Amino acid sequence: MVRHGLDRQPAVFERNGRTWLVFGAFDNHVHFLDAATGRQLLPPFETGDLIKTSVTIDPDEYPLAYLGSRDNYFRIVAFDRAEPIELWRLGAYDVSPTLWNDDWDSSPLVIDDYLFLGGENSRFFVIRLNRGYGADGLVTVAPELLFHWAGWDDQLLADLAESDAGHFNVAIESSPAIWENTLYFANSGGLVTGWDISGLAEGVMPQQVFRFWAGDDIDATPIVDEEGYLYLGVEYEERDTARAREVGQLVKLDPARPDDPIVWSVHDPSALSQRGVWSTPVVWRDMVYATTHTGRFWGVDRETGEIRWEKLFGDLLWSSPIVIDETLILADGAGRVTAYDVRDTSVEPPVIWQLQVGNEWRFESSPVMWDGIIYVGGRSGAMYAVGDAGGR
Repeated sequence: MVRHGLDRQPAVFERNGRTWLVFGAFDNHVHFLDAATGRQLLPPFETGDLIKTSVTIDPDEYPLAYLGSRDNYFRIVAFDRAEPIELWRLGAYDVSPTLWNDDWDSSPLVIDDYLFLGGENSRFFVIRLNRGYGADGLVTVAPELLFHWAGWDDQLLADLAESDAGHFNVAIESSPAIWENTLYFANSGGLVTGWDISGLAEGVMPQQVFRFWAGDDIDATPIVDEEGYLYLGVEYEERDTARAREVGQLVKLDPARPDDPIVWSVHDPSALSQRGVWSTPVVWRDMVYATTHTGRFWGVDRETGEIRWEKLFGDLLWSSPIVIDETLILADGAGRVTAYDVRDTSVEPPVIWQLQVGNEWRFESSPVMWDGIIYVGGRSGAMYAVGDAGGR
């Protein structure tokens, strides 16, 4: 256990014969740890405010971390030096017009040499990184801001005018998803859009090809399956829009039917004013697994939207479940981690084991597993490594 605290998923990867554990925390620092021991591999990198984003590590093995903070800045940080160093930053007010605030909660997506990023300033960015190495062998970047555009439109603002009382929370807090040549992202106004990015290499601005309004906040990342269907987790907060009541809180969409995309939807029947799906669902074989703010854990038929089974927890469920080697791992709002056997999806999954983790009182961070060890951050201010008694 290491004291830091976070509410987003840590990054785990191999570098130079070690397993690294990297995460941003509420202490305004990004931490670079040896996953086997919890000891620092590098000094922490300090920002001006707490860090809520899940740190993205470069997928092409450049020693680069991509992260945002609540201090107004999104940063690219190199970690191939004696201490991590900022190579580039983007301010939330470097572009206009903006709406809402200057936080960066969304985790960026890096594909080839392009970075795709949404901000709580309600704008979306495409950045060419121009990664490389200098004569000294150290990593370099020379980012170019290729495109940025509003994550809202006039129709959304009109639809939200009464419920948002003119404040227009249309921040982009969820992370983007890409399927083939289409980029998807959602915002806190409940708008999901798809953008054709096939012309990026030729300098062509992405064009909107899909639009869907769910009626309320979407913080969860849209999930795309192998056939191109979208799965959305939708919150239900104080807006109380007719659209949110109509659409539901777990939705499957067919982007090939833009005028009528809803395949099925599931409603959170709780009577509370704050309910719905605040975490990212998991698509596994013929199932969709989702959790709700009100402590419901659903197993939903992927084709029909039927709730095959439901488990009720006494506390909120904000952590996204993960499936590894036919085992579903769920961290909950009471500080427990539970492993379920999901080999047979026709039955309600039995519990393999459940662990109350130390004195932890809430997990909001999603777990990650690497080499049989589960890493998860607690709201109390701790990062945990959970494994069997004979392991680490």
